[in-house]
Amino acid sequence: MRAPAVPIALTVVLLAAGCGSTSGDGEAEASVGAVTSAPDARLTLVADEDAAASAASTSRALFDSAEVAVVARDGDDAGTLLAASAAVGLGVPLLVEPADGGPADVLTAELDRLGTTTVLAVGDAEAAGGDHEVLAVPAAAESVAAATGLDLAETSEVDDAAAAAAVAGLDGEEPVALLAGDEEAPADDVDRLPGVERAAPLDGTLVLATGSTTTLAGIATARAAGARVHVGGTDPRADADLVGLLGEDQPQAVLALGPEYAAEEGLDWKLETAATGRQLPGGGQLLFPGHFLVALYGHPGSGALGVLGEQDAAASVERARAHAAPYEELVPDATVVPAFEIIATVASEFAGPDGNYSVEVPAEELRPWVEAAGEAGLYVVLDLQPGRTDFVTQAEQYRSLLELPHVGLALDPEWRLGPGQVHLTQIGSVSVDEVNRVVTWLADLTRAGDLPQKLLVLHQFRVGMIPERERLDTSRDELAVMVHADGQGGQGDKQATWQALRQTDPDAVHWGWKNFYDEDAPMLSPEETIAQVSPRPHLISYQ
Repeated sequence: MRAPAVPIALTVVLLAAGCGSTSGDGEAEASVGAVTSAPDARLTLVADEDAAASAASTSRALFDSAEVAVVARDGDDAGTLLAASAAVGLGVPLLVEPADGGPADVLTAELDRLGTTTVLAVGDAEAAGGDHEVLAVPAAAESVAAATGLDLAETSEVDDAAAAAAVAGLDGEEPVALLAGDEEAPADDVDRLPGVERAAPLDGTLVLATGSTTTLAGIATARAAGARVHVGGTDPRADADLVGLLGEDQPQAVLALGPEYAAEEGLDWKLETAATGRQLPGGGQLLFPGHFLVALYGHPGSGALGVLGEQDAAASVERARAHAAPYEELVPDATVVPAFEIIATVASEFAGPDGNYSVEVPAEELRPWVEAAGEAGLYVVLDLQPGRTDFVTQAEQYRSLLELPHVGLALDPEWRLGPGQVHLTQIGSVSVDEVNRVVTWLADLTRAGDLPQKLLVLHQFRVGMIPERERLDTSRDELAVMVHADGQGGQGDKQATWQALRQTDPDAVHWGWKNFYDEDAPMLSPEETIAQVSPRPHLISYQ
């Protein structure tokens, strides 16, 4: 059992505003040191848009002091990469000097805070001013090696796109010289920095970086401090590798590095969710666009309600896999995931004891199917046909199943009755306000349980089934909201329905399509489904 994730508090670090001197003959004097410390908060945000400020903020977050520091000039790619190699090899911060003679107050202030006495200025950097000595070297591996005493015989040429990953991969125990194309000519004579005694590595700290050029120096500083660095997007739930890393290592502190993180709403709870290590079938904690679902629809034990019920659970798993398999070549840019859509509450012609014209199957009767699907790597959607009751009331009866990470929810407005209505005398409908109450309920359940994103499917084949759907709440990142076009008949009619439903498309909604074995004329093959249904859906179900 994994340890529970520590509740996340957020600290924001923004800047608005080890070594002695060298001898003239290049011999190093006594060793000097650097002191690291992990951030106090569980989550620290460094979102400066300026490279110099970002570098200084990261240094402040991870280093208490450093008698030696490395400086590169903003915009000097060759100097920055070699400076990163030097900083990580020495175990000291990498700071950035503003380009074109810009104000160096941020740089000078951070050097003073660190107690830096000697600066290694690489490439175009000058690091003038302040109470420190400057050892300037060209952006040449030979010169940096001579100044630092590092063995930089191993080199790696890095382009802009790979720079962040390359810096994140640097290891102080195995120095590598990162090069941006042709090197400058090495200097004839280079003084030697004093030896630097490395600080204790920050093993319990993880740095998440967007990889923008603004973050390169901060990434190097993090690696110099012994923190692990993961380069990726701003939502930690989207990255299966990161979810696995967080779940296994449970870092004590996380630093989010990059201006893009400032726009990531809910970064604290998203990180806490990722830290559970729970993954969706197919990996990660976000459904789309990384996943493509292919589902069998129906009710266990009843072939009359769809193909899911034509066989037992184990055989249904194999049938779902068989349906999904042809799509793997057709959808190469997503992970194809087989799925069940289980009708949990079945519309009835009889009022029943509660008078709601819906038969609610007990959650525990469905659990064997739900668990069998989860063990086999299938996603599950529970479908509600509520009759005269409301969707939230019925959904609450399946809370115990919806608290599983691989289970989502579907609403079937066709079977939502008003007072005095009965099934099959009219097509049902639901107000968008009731749908939005389900959105809130399901999103709150997902957030409270630190669960991966959940799918909320809205079945629809007429616009009037969900009037004013343009008011649909798609603001909750805990959910992937989908409109599922489940009309049947000739393909011309189905395409007309598809286009009509898409005319009221909120920006953030996803799309699903249903193929009927008996009612479509004809039913599309997988190849035809992908070729003819545009834009491509994220869920194909079979009934």
